[in-house]
Amino acid sequence: MPKPNHKVLIILAFFSIYVIWGSTYLLNKIAVGQISPLFLAGIRFVVAGILVGLISKMMGLKLVISKKQFLNCTIAGFLFLVYGNGVFVWALKYVDSGFAALISSTQPLFVLILMRLIDRKEMKKKSLIGIALGITGMYLLISQQEIVSHEQNIIGIFMILSCVLCWSYASILVSKIDLPSNFFVSTGYQMLIAGVFLMIFSQLLGESWLSPLEWHLDVQLAMIGLVIFGSIVAFTAFNYLLLKVSPEKVATSAYVNPIVALFLGWLVLNEKLSLQSIIAAGVLLTGVYFITSKKETP
Repeated sequence: MPKPNHKVLIILAFFSIYVIWGSTYLLNKIAVGQISPLFLAGIRFVVAGILVGLISKMMGLKLVISKKQFLNCTIAGFLFLVYGNGVFVWALKYVDSGFAALISSTQPLFVLILMRLIDRKEMKKKSLIGIALGITGMYLLISQQEIVSHEQNIIGIFMILSCVLCWSYASILVSKIDLPSNFFVSTGYQMLIAGVFLMIFSQLLGESWLSPLEWHLDVQLAMIGLVIFGSIVAFTAFNYLLLKVSPEKVATSAYVNPIVALFLGWLVLNEKLSLQSIIAAGVLLTGVYFITSKKETP
């Protein structure tokens, strides 16, 4: 059997986290219109985790992992998917999908600051310019009158920012801890564990559970897209990239996802874009570019 071309796999993985993940903002926004947010995230990851496990079994992959690896999968799954995704989906009830994607584009900024705090990594001049632009763009984005005048919008924005911080920390942590050697198996465990947590929290918070047979067709299609492409394909690609390239490079998806999400939100959901939002997006994504395009060698 020919060995996989890792360069090709890396390119395909980046395409997955760039384009497919960019579309998940739209899919989540459609689904959360009818389904309770934690239940939505929970059923998505339980189904995806089971499917990944079955595929792994058929591929002959080793599913037995150590207690330490199971604990680390639990930690990573909680940070990435229970809080990082579950709370994010909840916040989409109050924030447009494209707007949420723009807030998420601050991830490289968070990663850079956390790497400075955790690893004492020196910040280059280009990175500092990027941080300044990122903060300016974020201020322009969330200071709009039509946003700050609604309390629910402010709560949604705050929660999304906390999710981005959580996801950024997890991206750094995963590159340091002992996880199953096969990234596909690691993905399956993280999703299944996170899905169970989300379902438990959904019940504890009294969310209503609606049978899939009662979902609208667009919600059913959105869930299929979230499970197959958003979870199995893209999250597996994300875990693969964390093993092959630096967290900063993986974080470059943050300036492609918003463009995809903004376009789809406008095209499908008729989400409005103000001039200030467009300017803020330009400033913010320029900052992200400065952060992630460093050429200096360590």
